[in-house]
Amino acid sequence: MQLMFGHYVLDPERRELTRDAQPIAVGPQVFDLLLYLVNHRAHVVSKDEVLDAVWDGRIVSDSTLTSHINAARKAIGDSGSKQELIRTVARKGFRFVGEVVELEPGSTSESPAPGDEVPQAAPALPDRPSIAILPFLNLSGDVEQDYFTDGVVEDIISALSRNRWLFVIARNSSFTYKGRAVDVKQVGRELGVRYVLEGSVRKSANRVRITGQLIDAATGAHLWAERFEGALDDIFAVQDQVTASVVGAIAPQLEHAEIERAQKKPTGSLDAYDYYLRGMAKLHRGTREAIEEALPLFQEAIARDPGFASAHAMAAWCYFWRKVNGWMTDRPQEISEGTRLARRGVELGKDDAVALARGGHALAHLSGDLENGIALLDRALLLNPNLAAAWFLGGFLKLWHGEPDDAIERFTHAMRLSPLDPELYRMQAGMAVAHFFAGRIDDASSWAEKAAREIPDFTMVIGVIAACHALSGRTDDARQAMDHLLRLYPSLRLSNLKEWLPIHRPEDLAALTDGLRKAGLPA
Repeated sequence: MQLMFGHYVLDPERRELTRDAQPIAVGPQVFDLLLYLVNHRAHVVSKDEVLDAVWDGRIVSDSTLTSHINAARKAIGDSGSKQELIRTVARKGFRFVGEVVELEPGSTSESPAPGDEVPQAAPALPDRPSIAILPFLNLSGDVEQDYFTDGVVEDIISALSRNRWLFVIARNSSFTYKGRAVDVKQVGRELGVRYVLEGSVRKSANRVRITGQLIDAATGAHLWAERFEGALDDIFAVQDQVTASVVGAIAPQLEHAEIERAQKKPTGSLDAYDYYLRGMAKLHRGTREAIEEALPLFQEAIARDPGFASAHAMAAWCYFWRKVNGWMTDRPQEISEGTRLARRGVELGKDDAVALARGGHALAHLSGDLENGIALLDRALLLNPNLAAAWFLGGFLKLWHGEPDDAIERFTHAMRLSPLDPELYRMQAGMAVAHFFAGRIDDASSWAEKAAREIPDFTMVIGVIAACHALSGRTDDARQAMDHLLRLYPSLRLSNLKEWLPIHRPEDLAALTDGLRKAGLPA
């Protein structure tokens, strides 16, 4: 079987490498190395695997291995700086990343004669995360349940398609695999996707159990797995619940996997989306240093793609986060720039739920226009009702608007959609403030302590903890929390609380003011 990539053909039988039918001289071990990498292109191969395959496990110096890798790259027009075909994965090994077409013996890479079949190359991976949802297995022993099983998958496909950052294979292509034993890696190559979701449905008496697992199609590694159960009294309600749970759970897993992928790429090969992903990894951490690193990454994404709506919105969100934590050095200028970016993000992303959610939330905070911000968040949820960030960010705007119970419902739904979300501490912080405004001080304190364990320097959370301790008569604890708050935000005063948080309802502002005054916040 000949292996063709670009202008090159690797012929294992003849032990020959050619470019446009012209032979290229390579040493035996360089040929073996190249052949091994091409044959194992579906995953990263370690140094030890290469040594076992090419040198029969003999002890070989790192410099010898490096020189052979460089020779293999040179033979196929690649280099260590470009790494367009042979990629070095730090501390992991090597991987051949070019598109390969397998040719039958006697085939040629030259133009085919009329009537000859042209070998079909695998589709190139899209420039964004890509996924295929395969038909779930019906384990019920009841063919009548096929309609339910297929309906679950179709709903998941439809729901995931609402994520504009995600490339989702259409139902008709995914369902060609129904009833077939499939190799996930082969599916990934044939459909040109990086991830595959597969699962099963089992019905027993009046219960149904649905399992799902997310797989990296290149390596076969399992990234996520979950099981969902429900009563069949309302089978379509169960179907909706499963769809929301699966979509809400795997979206952060996909983002995490993509961030890991982007962080492993050499800096010289990054494009706008990779800069965006690296910025997201920093933003999730939430520390002052992380946000200072995230903002220029989003700005670089915008420079490379001026129409990137979500990059504008995330850059604006960095300014919001600087504001709420008291990190701004030139407050008027930063608020102005953050507002500009937020407006541009929602203007570019009229149909982008992520851009509307982040941009709308940042705009409400930076400009004080809560009503418009809530409208933008509602628009985001209309576009993608499974976006956890839209639920919890909308919860914050409802909270500041004076609707704590509505906010609690939104935070609760966000946590149910994405229980392992890297921004879970923000949802917990929202729950703390909502319970505080609702007068449930013990609940507020409990939620605030949870958030503080994840991010100890979140000023809003420390403020709630100080106020809760003071209102509960725990004077020493309140004073300690206040000392921490003033170290984080030295210029915070009772007189500028409204500039800190956009609290709309007078009684909510009065409650927070009372708690912080008793905790020792200066006037």
